[in-house]
Amino acid sequence: MEKNQQELFEYARKRVKQKKRVYLHFILFFVSSVFLFIINKVLKIDENEDWYLWGITAWGFIFVLHFMKVFVTESFINKTWEREQIEMLVARQERRIDQLEKKLDKDNAASDSASTTTTPPTTTL
Repeated sequence: MEKNQQELFEYARKRVKQKKRVYLHFILFFVSSVFLFIINKVLKIDENEDWYLWGITAWGFIFVLHFMKVFVTESFINKTWEREQIEMLVARQERRIDQLEKKLDKDNAASDSASTTTTPPTTTL
């Protein structure tokens, strides 16, 4: 398998694994939410307080962050985006190096011409 095909395969495998974890996270979130509700309401453990809502809300917020990371962030900021950003930064650095080299050459040429064109000393009487 070519290096490029291997890279594409590894990226696809990574994405499938990420999506699988999100689905597993959702199933675990749903089952645990039902379990927390049952503990609070059916088993009447501290039933005066709806403490299970805090647990479900916190876990739901974490799930939403996980979902956004996998399906929103990773879909836009993927290997292609990363490669483009690297190429752009390398090109910017190369342009800056070229500018500095040109400036250095110009400064060296100016200092060389100033040192070679010395005026003869004048004698005063």
